[in-house]
Amino acid sequence: MKLAQIYQPGNGCQLVRVQDEKLYPVVNEEHGLNTLLDFVRYAQEEEHDLMNLIRKDCSEYPLPRTWSELNVTPNRTRSHVTLPIHPPEVWACGVTYKKSAEFRDEDSGTSKGIYDQVYFSKRPELFFKGTDQRCTGPNDFIGIRRDSKFTAVEPELAVLLNSRRQIIGFMASNDVSAWDIERENPLYLPQSKIFSGCCSLGPVLMTTESIPDPYSLSIQCEIQRGEELIFRGETQLSMMKRSIDELIEWLFYANSVPDGTVLLTGTGIIQTEDAALKEGDIVKITIPEIGTLTNTAKFVGTTLSSGK
Repeated sequence: MKLAQIYQPGNGCQLVRVQDEKLYPVVNEEHGLNTLLDFVRYAQEEEHDLMNLIRKDCSEYPLPRTWSELNVTPNRTRSHVTLPIHPPEVWACGVTYKKSAEFRDEDSGTSKGIYDQVYFSKRPELFFKGTDQRCTGPNDFIGIRRDSKFTAVEPELAVLLNSRRQIIGFMASNDVSAWDIERENPLYLPQSKIFSGCCSLGPVLMTTESIPDPYSLSIQCEIQRGEELIFRGETQLSMMKRSIDELIEWLFYANSVPDGTVLLTGTGIIQTEDAALKEGDIVKITIPEIGTLTNTAKFVGTTLSSGK
């Protein structure tokens, strides 16, 4: 099943089922369920099967406007596709691909540094990425910190979870990161990772029944600057060292995780420094079975008083 959310002026976000170009609204007026998060929470509270609930409440009549008509740059005055879910929490994993570990340690000037140690250790790198306020959706912006000279994309598979560790579905994601800030000192990781527009999700959520084997997926990334394609990378989920189930197990260890939490599973695509994001760059992350997540980079924050 392919699910998305659309924003409608005056009505807010609405869950829809996507079939080809048609959008079928999913709503339960009796219990006030309109968004995907509404349905996820209600299914858990009432111990209902989420997919059956969505099928039951899905209209047989499509909306008058198509996916292509609404898959446009967000504008509060018009209807448009938005985040597939507004997650209460987003967590992310690092160094889940060997290429990522090798790149980060080479960059720090050591043959076997902290990233290589994480790659081979039992405990994965797991960190808090943000909340829905820091997330953006299809055709929206991704942030570039003004105090960063090397902000990079990190194309990843995102996993949507409920509070019982169950996987609801998958999205494409961008774990936007200020790599130069992280390089300066590992203790700066939160500033490297958490800021406005640091996480993009979408364009849709594909439920687990539609993707029975996530390790068969591939991820491609392109960065366009004006008329020039300045970067292209690709990886396969089969290159992950750690399993998704393992990452989920560590996320829930001694940690209460709310319904609708998103887990980013790490990147195997390493952006080159000469392609560091600049304002106006268009980033496209494609997982063929899910779709293409498109965002435009822009500066966020004000200039620091120190002039950095």
